[in-house]
Amino acid sequence: MSIETPLIGGPQPLASDDGSSPLDGVTVGVVTFPGTLDDRDAARAVRLAGGSAVQLWHGDHDLQGVDAVIIPGGFSYGDYLRAGAISRFAPLMEQITAAASGGADALPVLGICNGFQVLTEAHLLPGSMIKNNSLHFLCRDQRLRVENAGTSWTSEYAEGEELVIPLKNQDGQFVADNRTLDELEGEGRVVFRYVDGNPNGSRRDIAGISNAAGNVVGLMPHPEHAVEAGFGPDSSARGAVDVRGGTDGLGIFTSVLKKLVG
Repeated sequence: MSIETPLIGGPQPLASDDGSSPLDGVTVGVVTFPGTLDDRDAARAVRLAGGSAVQLWHGDHDLQGVDAVIIPGGFSYGDYLRAGAISRFAPLMEQITAAASGGADALPVLGICNGFQVLTEAHLLPGSMIKNNSLHFLCRDQRLRVENAGTSWTSEYAEGEELVIPLKNQDGQFVADNRTLDELEGEGRVVFRYVDGNPNGSRRDIAGISNAAGNVVGLMPHPEHAVEAGFGPDSSARGAVDVRGGTDGLGIFTSVLKKLVG
């Protein structure tokens, strides 16, 4: 079932003379768990980027033929046990895990905040997320640096480019043993890094990572909240913007769509 969210404005996909678009038929599934908060926002981001969003329910066994999947933010199952610990056993996660591990044609998967936590619990990404070092919920606009522009979700950025994206979490501190951290650094799998201060104590200022193939990416900040002027951050790493005018996160969604159409 497609998620219908009316659009106020924003970029439109390029169309040919007959009105068609290379993105016609490209679908991105957005997973909803009990306690998910940002599924509608993620779906809106997909549509603003030019794709079609498809609602996926955690209890289903069918990915409905989608071309990519987003596991959005929230507090799935109330963060009981650990953030993401119960969600990783959802029937749909079995399908996602298998499809994301499928070699050259592996499914692109993005985990945002709670989605990142789910990906670590499902062992699609290494490490774990624990409570912020402040032990408080944190909500702020956060500057990031793109460390790897070669993943399925970051090709529209340049390595070293900076972004301003909202951050809101309680269990946002990324931790891993030194061997794992060294592997992530050495293999170029640190995708995003915090700039201008580490907000939650994450090891080596890591804000997002990928798997070895680059099709699975997880990050704690929320790019879906920085995709439309009037509804984004008050600042941008690209220069001055109007109030709520930051759209630095849109490239994450256009990246995967452009990859899917070659």
